[in-house]
Amino acid sequence: MTNRLLQRKQMVVDVLHPGLANLSKVEVREKLSKMFKTESDLVFPFGFRTQFGGGRSTGFVLVYDSMDAVKKFEPKYRLARQGLVEIKRLARKQRKERKNRNKKLTGTQKAKGKKVRKSRGD
Repeated sequence: MTNRLLQRKQMVVDVLHPGLANLSKVEVREKLSKMFKTESDLVFPFGFRTQFGGGRSTGFVLVYDSMDAVKKFEPKYRLARQGLVEIKRLARKQRKERKNRNKKLTGTQKAKGKKVRKSRGD
């Protein structure tokens, strides 16, 4: 199915692999990129489940039109899985301190990350 709004083709894919446990997403991505005559960076397979007994897997695939559309619509964790974006993680202590600081903030202040002083009604 073509999704013009999100600039991609999206489909459910059945992969037959008799005698094999399952196929890697890299293999699926390469085969589909050849089928759709596009770069393998624009193909995102995910959610594959192998049927009981093996030999067949069903999953979901998104084939984007351009890299701009990928960066605009695809979640960061899927970009990281494919190596297009690197998610840097802070140290555990820093994450905890930030979490506890944000507990004291409310509403839109959390996005800004700073506490707004209340003015006294003098």
